[in-house]
Order: sequence, then C-alpha cells, then structure tokens
Amino acid sequence: MLISFEHVTFGYAGVPVVRDVSFTLHEKERVGFLGGNGEGKTTILKLLTGELTPDEGNIVRKSALSLGYLEQSGGFTSASTVYGAMEELFEEDKQLIARLRETEAAMAHASEEEMRVLSARAESLNKRIAARDSYHFDVRIRTVLGGMGFANVYDQRVDTMSGGERTKLKLCRLLLEEPELLVLDGPTNHLDTSTLFWLEDYLSSYKGALLVVSHDRYFLDRLTSRTLELENGTLTSYKGSYSKYRVLREEKRKEEERLYEKQCEEIAKLQDFVDRHIVRAASASAAQSRVKQLERMEKLEKPVPPKRPPRFVFSFDEQPYECVLRAEHFDLAADDKLLLKDASFTLMRGQKCALLGDNGTGKSTLLKFLLSGDPRIRTGRYVKIAYYDQENAQLDPADRVLDAFWGVHRGLSQTEARSLLAQAGLDADDVQKTVGELSGGLKAKLALAMLEAERGNVLVLDEPTNHLDLPAREALEAALQAFSGTILFVSHDRRFTEAVADRVVLIENGQLLPFDGGYQQFLSHKKQPPKRQAEEKKPTEGYRSKEERAREAQRRNRIRAIETELAVLEEENAALTEELAACGKDYVRAGQITARQAEIAERSEALYDEYGTLI
Repeated sequence: MLISFEHVTFGYAGVPVVRDVSFTLHEKERVGFLGGNGEGKTTILKLLTGELTPDEGNIVRKSALSLGYLEQSGGFTSASTVYGAMEELFEEDKQLIARLRETEAAMAHASEEEMRVLSARAESLNKRIAARDSYHFDVRIRTVLGGMGFANVYDQRVDTMSGGERTKLKLCRLLLEEPELLVLDGPTNHLDTSTLFWLEDYLSSYKGALLVVSHDRYFLDRLTSRTLELENGTLTSYKGSYSKYRVLREEKRKEEERLYEKQCEEIAKLQDFVDRHIVRAASASAAQSRVKQLERMEKLEKPVPPKRPPRFVFSFDEQPYECVLRAEHFDLAADDKLLLKDASFTLMRGQKCALLGDNGTGKSTLLKFLLSGDPRIRTGRYVKIAYYDQENAQLDPADRVLDAFWGVHRGLSQTEARSLLAQAGLDADDVQKTVGELSGGLKAKLALAMLEAERGNVLVLDEPTNHLDLPAREALEAALQAFSGTILFVSHDRRFTEAVADRVVLIENGQLLPFDGGYQQFLSHKKQPPKRQAEEKKPTEGYRSKEERAREAQRRNRIRAIETELAVLEEENAALTEELAACGKDYVRAGQITARQAEIAERSEALYDEYGTLI
C-alpha cells in the first residue's frame, strides 16, 4: 500500500466538494482518474499530495513515500540550462563516481595496509554505483530529453522557454527522479503525436505506480488497469482501463436502476397489502407484519441519472463541386522559418482529412494559409467554409455569451439561439455570463455552437477537442462522423482522429505527405521498417537520397556495435567486482582489478558520450 483514503470529506466554505471518499493505491498500480470539469479531481490530488487536509476521515501514507506530482500548469522554473537542470538530479551519482576515481588513484601508490582499506572502500563504492546505475545517468538524461523533444536545446536556459515547454521539462525531471508514486494531471497536454507514443512506451515500463488524469483515451487505455471516477462528489472504482470502464459504468447504472425499480415495486405491493388489510381484524396481523417488513427494509436511493452530454449537429444547405479546395506550388514560412517548400494540397468533397505533424511543423499555419484568400488557392463553387480557431480569437471576453452568439448569427431567434447553446452544454446561467467568465471547456462549447449555426459545408477545425471533457469529445466525434460534408482538421487527440478521419496528410521534413485511409492505416504504414516504407513511397514525394540512407544505415550499425561492446564491458566489470570481493589479501591482484575497472569505466564513458550523439 502506498496511500489510502479512509472516508475522506472535504469542502470549501462549508460546502462539501468530495464526500466520504475511500480508495487505496498500491505499489506499481496503474490508475486512471476521471471526472467532469468542476467535480473535484484537483481537490483529491491536493489532498493526496498533502497540500490540503481533510475535514473528516484519514489519509494514510506509506512511510517515507516518494511522490512526484505534475500539475496541469506546473511549469518547472530554473536559471540553469535544459541539460543542467536534469543533471542536478544526479549529483550524488557524480560524487560517487568521483570518490571511486580518487580511491582507485590512491590504490596505485598505497601500502599494503592502506590497500586493504582502499579495496574495501572501492568495493563499497562499486556496489552503490551499480545499485544506482550511476554510470548511465547521462544516457538516461539524453533518452528522456530526446524523447520529450529537447534533443537540440540542451544549452538553452529553462527560464527563456514557454510555459508549455517548462511543463514538459517538469515531467522530464519527474521521469528521471522515478518516485514510487507518479501523479500526472494532464501529461499529454503540449505533446505532439510522436512524443505521446514515446511517453507511453517509457511509462509502460515505469517501475513505480501511476495515477493519471487525462482526456487522452488512447493514453489511458495503453497505461491504466483501474479507473477511478469522481461524480457528484462520490468516488467509484472500476477494474479496467478507460474502454472497459465505460462498459462497466453503464452496466452498473443499469443494475442500480433495475434494483431500485424492483424495490419500488416490492414496496408498492407491501403498502397496497397494508392499506387494504390493516383495518380488517382477520388480516390485521398479516398487515402489521408487512408494516414491520417495510420498516426494516433498507431503502435504496434513487440512482442519479448521468449528466446529459452536449449534443452537436452540423448541417449545410448546398453541396459544393467535387474539388473543394486546391493550392499548388506554394511555400509556407513562419517567423523567418521555412515550413513547406513547393507544396501542393487538394481537398475533395466528402473527405474528412486529418493534418498531422510534430509541434512546430506548421499545421495551424497551413490551415490559416488555406483560408487566407491567397491567389494560389482555388476554392470550388458553392463552397462555404466554417472555421474553428483553437484560440477562440473571435470571442470578445467582455461580451455576454448570448450577445457574442447573436453578434455573428443575427438571423436566429432568441429561442433558436438559446436552444443551440443549451444543446452544446451552456445552461440559462451560462448564457448571461461574459465570455471571459467561462471555463475553457464552456468557451469551446460556445465556439462549437457558433460553428454549427454557420451551416458550412466545409469545416476547418484547429484542435477542436482542446478543453473539452471526455463526454463532450465523444459527442463531437459522433456529430462529425454523421456530417455529410467535408472536414479538414488538426488534432492531438488520437482517438478523435481515428474516429473522424478517412484521409491523413502528414507534414514531415518540410513536405506534405498524403496517406489514403484512416488513422490506423497511417500508423501501420509508419510502423513498417524503413526499407518497406521506402519501397511504397513515390519518387516525387522527395524522400531520403541513397547517400542519406547509407549514412542512416551506418548510424544504426554503430549504435548496435556500441550496445554490444557496452554489454561486454558491463559483464566484465561485474565479474571483476565479484573477484575483487573474493581476492582477500591478494593486494597485487586487487590493484590489477581496480586498474582494469578504471579502464572499463573510462571506455564506457566514452562510448556513452558517442551513443548519446547517435540516438
């Protein structure tokens, strides 16, 4: 057991947020934590980390529990460089290695008596270094920074980076610290698809326990084996990942409704018998028996119906011609950086096209270019484009919600406007607020309701699932699947992309690379060996030259050679450590062993340095 909540209740200003919550997290357990906006997930996490103290109940923690917590907006702050900020975590490892070097140097000139002491010290240091895997700290740092997208910015100062980058660096530090319990609130925010896959792979072999709050359903399905749901202040545990949880939750609700209805029927029968027989002398005793039975019965509470998810319906008035949009032979740049060179893009009627690529490759910039009216862009006849901006820049924070909607869609009646807003999840109180008072999720729902009202036959969507909770994401998926028009979208939500897209265009190495078929076909292609991919690619798509492929093959061969040599050196070092422990007073042999171990350490360090440049 790592941590246990025992009937915990907590509230603000006397109003309970969580009530009678009990659950336990065990060693190496992988748990997803779900709940709607405002349900109290952050409160539970702060109680778990000790930032808050429960009003009632107890929280029991394992003695000396090491806990790492990534907050959604918890960026790391430091005046150090990116690499230096990670290296700080391994100060003890560096000191152990330095002390071993000093000990080995002293052994070269030691007397017989001194050698005995130094040999014992070297053995102890070697054991501690082996236990901590100290020699490999540089590779660990480079592996994590490279996987999280920081391979080319080791020397950049942390305090010059954006908030999203500093949050990613905080996650890097937590991964390197390896706490017993790693609590991640929104770990997939700010991550592109390749980084997401890397993080999933890394966490799948993580030695400690995980508690994950995320809207990324792929992430939850890949990593979790239990799901906690917080709803109406009550916490429920389900065995299984997100997909299994959805099935179990529905089964649980149906069973609760069945039992409640069955009890209501039983109560009605008993009460009817009492009402008809209580005044009759012959059957009064039987009626009294039913009264006592009713009094003893433990009444079930009426199941709270699940919150109704938002509903979206996208429709249009007129079909466009077959070719919706075409742009040929254009360059695309942003902030003096060339993103695309001599690119071409075509979107046909009825296609639902996902635009993919790592952060910074120009996905959002391309969407804005295609909507810019540039003369190189040809739009088909009867095309009506409706655009969703991930920043919701068209919304004025000072406007009342209803006025913001009406300001764009004046042709709708108040009833129609309120109906669309309510359908999207904004209630009567929300529509009277200013836009600036809305949460990120409600602001996104307002923008989607406004998109519905535009009745575009071509939807261009830039990160439409940002800020939406899981029910809203699934509602939007269903609406876009049912939409008979054309869609071009950017999204980091892989489940959303899989559900909606029937075509993928990848931005990679300054090129637009089209893939026919949905997201799973695209992933299958990307997972093929490089040789197989090269065979499938067309010459016009500008893939690597013969010389570049040869260099890549040399790099891979060298990586394999280094890994093989390191394995041999590690085996030799382990054998020498055992021999050193057994050589007793043979100080000559002890000196030879430590000298060889020093050579191994020096060679290993050189190999790891080279390895770090190759990966």
